[in-house]
Amino acid sequence: MRTRTYSELRQLETFEERFAYLSLGGVVGTSTFGFDRWINQAFYRTPQWRRVRNEVILRDGGCDLGVPGYELQAQVLIHHMNPVERDDILDAEDWILDPEFLITTCIRTHNAIHYGNGDSLFRPFEARSQGDTKLW
Repeated sequence: MRTRTYSELRQLETFEERFAYLSLGGVVGTSTFGFDRWINQAFYRTPQWRRVRNEVILRDGGCDLGVPGYELQAQVLIHHMNPVERDDILDAEDWILDPEFLITTCIRTHNAIHYGNGDSLFRPFEARSQGDTKLW
């Protein structure tokens, strides 16, 4: 599997390009940690994770996939661009706390990256203009 990085991601300007770069095309119902879910839940409560999480949100301006115009209004998630496995946490791999491999997102985008095709993603409002007769 190819390693995804923030340095590459930020070269992509549009939300659609960034989504395509990150998309994993997984299958709904596939277990990530299974019975070992407690491992990643404990990791996401550590001071180290909370510090890097805040750093990434600040870097990305609180925007979905770091794209201006996609400001997040609800729950903010930090997505590992490269899937984390049980042993990555147990072995305290450095990359799981490295902002180079993290991006700000929301639950809808996060789920679409893992399991969807982008059809359910939010789109920014298009400004209406005088004479615009489109209903939607």
